[in-house]
Amino acid sequence: MADLSSFPITKTWPAANPEVIQLYSFPTPNGVKVSIMLEETGLAYEPHAVNIMKNETWDAPFLSLNPNGKIPAIIDPNGPGGKPLALFESGAILIYLAEKTGQFISADPAKRYETISWVMFQMAAVGPMFGQLGFFHKFAGKDFEDKRPRDRFVAESKRLLGVLETRLSGRDYIMDDYSIADIALIGWVRALTVFYGAEEILDYGSLSNVPAWLERCVARPAVQRGLDIPARG
Repeated sequence: MADLSSFPITKTWPAANPEVIQLYSFPTPNGVKVSIMLEETGLAYEPHAVNIMKNETWDAPFLSLNPNGKIPAIIDPNGPGGKPLALFESGAILIYLAEKTGQFISADPAKRYETISWVMFQMAAVGPMFGQLGFFHKFAGKDFEDKRPRDRFVAESKRLLGVLETRLSGRDYIMDDYSIADIALIGWVRALTVFYGAEEILDYGSLSNVPAWLERCVARPAVQRGLDIPARG
């Protein structure tokens, strides 16, 4: 049996089955990337809810796994060379799981790197910009008298949706086939409507390719399951 006792996080979130991947996450746009990927690949895993509403990511046990204090993170007891591997940053985890399973990333080197480029597009642009839009449109930022910060993130989010709208013209998915590029983006694009309520301010209804793509993705059974893992409790 795998021994994960060297990872302090397992003291707070014990592994019922240390032989499988341990997922430490919460059902946010970032968190569901990894749960969706795990559901899609069929890899055995054990989810642990790290409640960001209670600031559990800033406690020492979680920081021992991710010094940046953000979900998601994983421990794979069967990492490279058969040794346990701890990973944080959702984009890195997606790439790792894709390469581990040979799924949702092309074996062709050029297409592989193009797929990674779109994952990085989500990590570097979509996630930060949509997240700030959510803060200034729905949460505490909405009460700021100065609307220039909100308007800045609205404009940039519209631009990024335009990039996706163009990319999805004449194609069903970001790449030729469903891939980690799509998995990286699903939660964030979905959040604009189901969580942030930003359809009107973003003129989301004027888009055609992005909503159709999102509907295709969310119709996948693994995506439907992954969107609710870990359970909020």
